[in-house]
Amino acid sequence: MDRWTGKVAVVTGASSGIGAAVTEALVKEGLLVVGIARRLERMKELSRSLAGAKGKLYPRQCDVSKEEDLLNAFKWVNTELGGIDILVNNAGVVKHRKVMDDDIDSFRNMVNVNFMATLIGTKEAVASMQERKVSGHIVNINSILGHSIPDMPMPVSVYPSTKYAVTALSELTRKEFAANKIRVKVTSISPGFVATEIFKVGGISETEKLFQDTPHLQPKDVADAIVYVLGTPEHVQISELTIRPVCEML
Repeated sequence: MDRWTGKVAVVTGASSGIGAAVTEALVKEGLLVVGIARRLERMKELSRSLAGAKGKLYPRQCDVSKEEDLLNAFKWVNTELGGIDILVNNAGVVKHRKVMDDDIDSFRNMVNVNFMATLIGTKEAVASMQERKVSGHIVNINSILGHSIPDMPMPVSVYPSTKYAVTALSELTRKEFAANKIRVKVTSISPGFVATEIFKVGGISETEKLFQDTPHLQPKDVADAIVYVLGTPEHVQISELTIRPVCEML
């Protein structure tokens, strides 16, 4: 990880869960991390807790479902910090409904947050990397539901569909970069069940019981995996990494 010291990373959905854990890990590794999320105060609290760390957190309020917000955030990073070296596309939403019971606004929000923000962010980050001729890294927080759809214990609407799109995008961009000799790594990280706020926000009320009854990962487990893939030698690319809790049946 030494080669990333002082470099700039952007983490979306940085106010809680996996995003907050990744942000904390990267700041402790010495990176300048721009945290992007709607809940600015939470990121400010995280920034205060990281006082004295090797790196620094720059909290930026942004609704990634809104294109203008997202583009302005990336413009700020390029202008104020000189460009992007690492992008962690983490922001995600889910809805606790059957597909046929859900509504169009919910569908659109999941597509915008889970897929379009990943696509737009990747495009902006890679443009910054190419302009400065640096070897960067795109990390997409995917899901095991982006590769197969098991018998689900609870409905999650079109969430798996958006993650299948992330799987396709990750491989498509990897091959496109390879064909054009663009030295930007692309990694899809596909966790199983992770104990985060996404389920409560998505409409599941008894999350504590859910976590007690179901094998699960912690956000730090995913953050550790990201530090691992970022720490690989420059000629090594981990294109897909699946992480499951022991005894998970999905």
